[in-house]
Amino acid sequence: MQTAEFDIKKVSRNFQMPGRLVKARRLGYGHINDTFLLIFERNKSLLRLVLQRINHHVFKNPVALMANFERILTHLHAIWSKPGSFLKPLELIPARNGKPLHHDDDGNYWRSYLYVDGTSYGLPDKGSIAKSAANIFGRFQCDLSDFPSPRLNETIPDFHNTVKRFKYFEKVCEKDPANRASSAKREIAFALQRKTSASVLIDLQKKGELPERIVHNDAKLNNVIFDRKINHAVSIVDLDTVMPGLVLYDVGDLIRTMTCTADEDERNLSKVSMCMSLFKSIAMGYLSSASGFLTKCEREHLVFSGKLITFEIGLRFLTDYINGDTYFRIHRPDQNLDRCRCQFKLVESIETQEKNMRKFVDSLA
Repeated sequence: MQTAEFDIKKVSRNFQMPGRLVKARRLGYGHINDTFLLIFERNKSLLRLVLQRINHHVFKNPVALMANFERILTHLHAIWSKPGSFLKPLELIPARNGKPLHHDDDGNYWRSYLYVDGTSYGLPDKGSIAKSAANIFGRFQCDLSDFPSPRLNETIPDFHNTVKRFKYFEKVCEKDPANRASSAKREIAFALQRKTSASVLIDLQKKGELPERIVHNDAKLNNVIFDRKINHAVSIVDLDTVMPGLVLYDVGDLIRTMTCTADEDERNLSKVSMCMSLFKSIAMGYLSSASGFLTKCEREHLVFSGKLITFEIGLRFLTDYINGDTYFRIHRPDQNLDRCRCQFKLVESIETQEKNMRKFVDSLA
């Protein structure tokens, strides 16, 4: 089993895999890691596993990352595997040497885990999907709220530090290494007009008003697995960025990714807006599982977080476009610029509905 880039069969031999490998194919369309679905035959039955190459240019310390991974899963297994629970934490497949990682001769880092049977969505087709996804992320945060010491490793330091993201954006604009700033003048102006919003959450954290917690940091719908029979969220995947942060980062990403009425790289911006009914589903789902541990300040900034994280991700797409597309994987020219434009249009839509969004969250108190 060999793809254009990797000999999957050879890599899989370095893990404690069951049976005989009969099929392998690429899985998903993630921006960062390379993910493959492997099917093994054992005693005339088939078993599916995931094999994943960690992008060590983005996650510069895969060993520390997997130390987080193991600790998080151990903690969640103790809670989610209790009788009566329908939640399914990931189950790692160890390498032959007993470690959670295989480091190959080409310098690549690989891991494997059992495939969680179910379905995932790119966009919610109804409010119940958005509500269930938000609920499991709230549950995820709640169940990690008593996580024991020591502090988790920061797999990407300052991942949601919007102030530093903005400073880097300004630096890239000044250097303009790919000579692209002139084609993104409107987007650059849009970002500069909202510079002051970048520091709001970080300033509140510095004042001690927003507590540090363990958060997913990539809370979006396609990182949730749904049970096909009950159509309810049962598992969360893509745990690479689980580390200390603010719960509002996850809330913001839920709003960003699940209320938008179009794809992330939609070129027709008239299709892009924030859907209020989906926002209400997210707020109800999230607060139904997370409200017990949230502070007053966290609740008060739920809506703002949606606007800020959407702005931040748009800023990152814009920065990468100006920088020559060095971070996010693209599949066509100008895709990062289109992604940026879509995020900024969503920011505008949130701004026009912000008052009503806050009113609804207050009504759930």
